[in-house]
Amino acid sequence: MPRNAIWFFGDQHRGQALGFLGDPNLHTPHIDRLATEGLVFTAAYSGSPLCSPARGSLMTGRYPHCAVPGHEHPLPDGQKTVADVFKERGYRTAYFGKWHLDGFKETESARAAMHIIPPDRRRGFEEWVAYENNNSPWDSWVHGGEGGNAFHRKLPGFETDALTDLLIEFLQTQQDGAPFFAVLSVQPPHDPYAAPAGWMARHTAGMVVLRENVPAVPRVVERARRELAGYYAMIENLDWNLGRLRAALDETGLTENTNLLVFADHGDMLGSHGQFRKTAPWEEATRIPCIVGGGLPHYGDLTGFSDIPLNTVDLAPTTLGLCDLDPPDWMQGTDLSWRRRPDRPRVEPPDSAFMQIVIPTGHGDSVDRPWRGIVTRDRWKYVALEGQPWLMFNLNEDPLELVNLAHDSAFGEQRAHLQDRLRRWVEDTGDEFPLPVL
Repeated sequence: MPRNAIWFFGDQHRGQALGFLGDPNLHTPHIDRLATEGLVFTAAYSGSPLCSPARGSLMTGRYPHCAVPGHEHPLPDGQKTVADVFKERGYRTAYFGKWHLDGFKETESARAAMHIIPPDRRRGFEEWVAYENNNSPWDSWVHGGEGGNAFHRKLPGFETDALTDLLIEFLQTQQDGAPFFAVLSVQPPHDPYAAPAGWMARHTAGMVVLRENVPAVPRVVERARRELAGYYAMIENLDWNLGRLRAALDETGLTENTNLLVFADHGDMLGSHGQFRKTAPWEEATRIPCIVGGGLPHYGDLTGFSDIPLNTVDLAPTTLGLCDLDPPDWMQGTDLSWRRRPDRPRVEPPDSAFMQIVIPTGHGDSVDRPWRGIVTRDRWKYVALEGQPWLMFNLNEDPLELVNLAHDSAFGEQRAHLQDRLRRWVEDTGDEFPLPVL
């Protein structure tokens, strides 16, 4: 029997903000249960900690410089997506929520939530209840259909709740045995950091336990506490909706035959190292949750933790593999489905994750120049600006990235080794980036 797949992901949900990994601020029973029953990639990274480039890589299995290089840049004309592949192989495809890949340039007078993406630019998704971009979870507008059936309407209540309702309604119609691939992409826990009142009541700024790499600078601490209170409330609401989704899978009899992948597009600094938001190479912005659950009726429970470096470009080919479909040659990512499915062909896993900011946004709270970086399986991170080493950390001994070794001559040999690996990533992917001369 063909296997289904669901992607369930939020925006700016950093990999440290998980109850089962020890974040003391969070109560996430449904995510924790999925992690216990499934496979957790503990070294999952966003190939670009910025919405549009990360989403471009998710959809295409291609690196940002080959797909979507910058903020509000569109998917290239003619570029197929993972939905096209599923559709070509007989799957129903459905997308609910944030897209951010049509290239709409938002201004004060032109709101992306009101932008209608026509059917010929929905990139292989047949069922479409989505929006381009929106930073207002109580004023979220979605569109879909075509011709006389086209619609554009405001969602009722809080965005995450309403979009989960729509996915559940979709599942209730998928009981005829035809396989499907569905995506639920919600804006929370992206700023503004506010959830429904019941969830906000669980968190107050004064009770937030900050990460130890948030510096004791009053303006940083005050802002971090205030924003994190809402951030954690949004994640707990997201967790509750995951529980609703899993209950619906049980009720419809789809649980055992549906692969459920929970992840994020990128993370959020939220005061660590004195920084906020995204585009930065530190762990809080680049490391993401990634849990693969469900879909194992015949193979037993392959659960636990994997330290294989997983990049956002790997999620599309891995999802295809989980559904017994071979990824197309144009995908640059690696099919890691064998780590969950022993009947799948074993592919040599990557020794590192390659990360990029190709085109800086120019926004506040963002890194203002391009960079390239890697995180290796033996837990070293190296990041370079154009012509200049920037950051180097031994994450084994320094997981909070407090000691930058990039300019320490005692670690010159290690820096040269890491830059050589970064150079090979640049060359092998057809990137153009002026690495430092060491």
